[in-house]
Amino acid sequence: MAYKTEQEEFWSGEFGDAYIERNDSTQLLAGNIGVFSEIIQRMNKIDSVIEFGSNIGMNLKAIKTLVPQIACSAIEINHKAAEILKNDAFFNHEIQVYEQSILEYEPEKQFDFVLIKGVLIHINPDELQEVYRKLYESSKRYICIAEYYNPTPVTVQYRGNSDRLFKRDFAGEFMDKYPDTALVDYKFNYHRDYHFPQDDSTWFLLEKR
Repeated sequence: MAYKTEQEEFWSGEFGDAYIERNDSTQLLAGNIGVFSEIIQRMNKIDSVIEFGSNIGMNLKAIKTLVPQIACSAIEINHKAAEILKNDAFFNHEIQVYEQSILEYEPEKQFDFVLIKGVLIHINPDELQEVYRKLYESSKRYICIAEYYNPTPVTVQYRGNSDRLFKRDFAGEFMDKYPDTALVDYKFNYHRDYHFPQDDSTWFLLEKR
């Protein structure tokens, strides 16, 4: 399949396949449960969630563990990851998986909770405004952006690869673009946390007002 950007090709192929093994661990799931327990406490009742760039669904598993009745949907570019997610018994085959690039996806309905975690950092910066639009249009109320933060845009090496990881103030840019969204809360999660380590990322919970 021909993609619009080099970053999409990167994640749809062998590197994306290898990421699956690094992303599948009970420690990661425990850390995610710790993080999302804090985020969910700051929201009113949610019955539906979509994750942009879900991989094999470790974030969605944490969310559904905490909110068992929630209906889960996911967008995932990597075929191997999407197949694992579709057939994961944890979701009882009730998860809606859109196997495509985020850049190809067009919102067809809205969800109570829209999540993107560790994905905007890998999007070609020229495409960010379109991704922000899709996040906004997919949300009934809440949007969570959990990424590496930097006050100004920077590009860093990612596992020996150039132009594959970008840091910036994603949440700030999003709120500037959509002034009817407000910051509910935010928190930095440290990789040396004793109980719920994460990858030095910061989550920002936003709400449509």
